[in-house]
Amino acid sequence: MVDFQPKDSYNIEDLQKIVELLRSQNGCPWDKEQTHKSIRNDFLEEVCEAIEAIDLNDPALLREELGDVLLQVVFHCQIEKESGSFIFDDVCDEICKKLIVRHPHVFSDTVVSSTDEVLKNWDSIKKETKGQLSYTDTLNSVAKSLPALMRAQKIGKRAMRAGLDFNSADDAIACISKETSEFCDAVNSGDKDKISDELGDILFSCTNAARHLGIDAEQALTDATNKFIKRFSITEKLVNLDSLDMKELNINQLDTYWEKAKKL
Repeated sequence: MVDFQPKDSYNIEDLQKIVELLRSQNGCPWDKEQTHKSIRNDFLEEVCEAIEAIDLNDPALLREELGDVLLQVVFHCQIEKESGSFIFDDVCDEICKKLIVRHPHVFSDTVVSSTDEVLKNWDSIKKETKGQLSYTDTLNSVAKSLPALMRAQKIGKRAMRAGLDFNSADDAIACISKETSEFCDAVNSGDKDKISDELGDILFSCTNAARHLGIDAEQALTDATNKFIKRFSITEKLVNLDSLDMKELNINQLDTYWEKAKKL
């Protein structure tokens, strides 16, 4: 048992202490065994759950999920504290300094007249402070762990700042047709590596078209997936109403039910 006095209300210092106790000699066996890599996916899952709370517009759920995200931050900091690398206060110090440096229009005498100017200054300062010497450096700095569509759209936006971009949304959309044609040729060739390569080009082209149209490609695919689940559910219910099982029907029969579901 560890030395800990319960309280009516806790703060960030308490959270740090609790995590430290969990990883102490008399703490929790599971917590003591964890490493950055072992809880990597937990971090991702907690962030996704916080995002879902935002999408649901649920303040109570968001409060809970943000706490789970904060726990992940404190936990990773505790691991580094134990190795003597850095502590939670160092993380706070660094982000505060970063915010001050990247907001010279707030904390210094830089004058801006629009949000566009703010973003332009932000990118310039970020490039300088991170030692990015080329436009390629800015592309490589986009996290490879981002969802693929999100990363592709962000890289396309950064390439645009270097002048490498379509002239219009129409040109970006036309590129999808071009890549689709090349994909079909690859399918006909039977070369799986080439098929994969051309399919990737189609998806990347779609993110560029989405960017020019002011659409979030990641959100668009999320919405389409949710729509598919909803229609699938309706289709299954329609099949069940006829005392049938989906697996007993061929694709043409299922398509008939699917078309009915689309109209409901």
